[in-house]
Amino acid sequence: MGPVLAGILQLLALIAALALAYIPLGNYMARVYSSDRHWRVEKWIYKGIGANPDTEMRWPAYLRGVLAFSVIGVLFLYALQRLQGVLPGSLGFASIDPDQAFNTAVSFVTNTNWQSYYGEQAMGHVVQTAGLAVQNFVSAAVGIAVAVALVRGFARSRTGELGNFWADLVRGVVRILLPLAAVAAVVLVACGVIQNFSGIHEVGQFMGGQQQWNGGAVASQEAVKEIGTNGGGYFNANSAHPFENPTPFSNLFEIFLLLVIPFSLTRTFGVMVGSVRQGYAILATMATIWVGFVALMMWTEFAHHGTAFELARGAMEGKENRFGVGASSIFAVSTTLTSTGAVDSFHSSFTGLGGGITMLGMMLGEIAPGGTGSGLYGMLIMAVIAVFIAGLMVGRTPEYLGKKIGTRQIKLAACYILITPALVLVFTAFAMALPTPVHSMTNSGAHGFSEILYAYTSASNNNGSAFAGLNADTQWFNSTLGLAMLLGRFLPMVFVLALAGSLAEQQPVPVTAGTLRTEKPLFTGLLVGAILIITGLTYFPALALGPLAEGLAA
Repeated sequence: MGPVLAGILQLLALIAALALAYIPLGNYMARVYSSDRHWRVEKWIYKGIGANPDTEMRWPAYLRGVLAFSVIGVLFLYALQRLQGVLPGSLGFASIDPDQAFNTAVSFVTNTNWQSYYGEQAMGHVVQTAGLAVQNFVSAAVGIAVAVALVRGFARSRTGELGNFWADLVRGVVRILLPLAAVAAVVLVACGVIQNFSGIHEVGQFMGGQQQWNGGAVASQEAVKEIGTNGGGYFNANSAHPFENPTPFSNLFEIFLLLVIPFSLTRTFGVMVGSVRQGYAILATMATIWVGFVALMMWTEFAHHGTAFELARGAMEGKENRFGVGASSIFAVSTTLTSTGAVDSFHSSFTGLGGGITMLGMMLGEIAPGGTGSGLYGMLIMAVIAVFIAGLMVGRTPEYLGKKIGTRQIKLAACYILITPALVLVFTAFAMALPTPVHSMTNSGAHGFSEILYAYTSASNNNGSAFAGLNADTQWFNSTLGLAMLLGRFLPMVFVLALAGSLAEQQPVPVTAGTLRTEKPLFTGLLVGAILIITGLTYFPALALGPLAEGLAA
């Protein structure tokens, strides 16, 4: 079997698995967030944190809950890293430096999981499990909670209440993420992923010195790393490491895990707003972009010219022989079109255009299908923009799901789509203009610029993957990337929740002959076009200086 055919068959198998999970998981999540009953373990948690899960919240109160919980998470994780040197199970590792501890704490709380350190050489078992793994669960649950709040904004009328943040958070962890992660961890262990609390072992000589490996609760962290679209690996090589991703099957299974909740949430959306066809329209938009990007990535990586590429039957530099070009292309696209950031290959070693595709996937806002929750609310914001554009074209007040898109709504949506590009471009400009940051670049020219552009794109969009080649473990990058992650996570949430509150207060307008049918393929095409055009106009100059220049010069 040729590598191209193998890649296509893996893609088809992945699509089939996602299709099988779509309806049952989507319906289950809709029931989770619509139920008025609480499990006993959830009642214990509510009592422990002093929350009343039956109290409805308006958007400012919901936002305060999100921010307060996240601030506590940052402080706790920062303190845990700073105290690592005196904690049991630290494997002898020292405490983390202040700037890196700040960067890592922000990274995991914002669901970014950017890592400017070698996991197996810096973090002990306590920090990995009690700190990083816990944030993998709760940060993902926060994203789903905000998405559900926006869905309630569309579904409800004449009320500003969006549900209860603490109930949504706890249910997301207890009823969705924990059960899925437990099953996934068992599958990964069966595939050969390690799961232990062993210490450091000498495993032989390497380049004149002793090579050492330490164990860890890798399978359990790997499961939620993918399911929660987190991406932070136990080891520096991430999902290219055989302890995290040993076989082609485990590789495909991990891709399935990182896509299954974001895609299935479109079904949850359709069920909760009372029209599964609206969910299918959003799903079709996400799937069109995802499949298109995978096809384009495979083409750039398989068809690149040169003797070495032809002998290897594809651009194999930086890719694992266990997986090949096809599976690596699917993984790279899926991890950058979601907010996962996990990698099973070296994105910096992709072809010039291939590296550009990974960047463009993040620049779209990671909405195809996006992160757990963040992908859905990002796509719904783009749907509001598309409806507004359609309204301008026909001279009619735009409506979406029976809610009028007026001045307030479009201002909030516009602020949402502007904040992340502003962070990316401003931070990249400062890093290139100042004398010190550019010293962290391994390469010069277009590829060196791509390293910095990729870093701030990844941080601001809460992805966490790296283009590599950039020494990001400096005070400048630890601080500015941390700031980009904070602003890129929570400022958009402000606009999402404010929009949800304004929509929930409205009275639905009746459907008329002039109403735009947003469940039709025509709207899907309009939405895809709006996403690509808005992103293209925003980022094209920066892309032209980096990956496009490198790709055209190759």
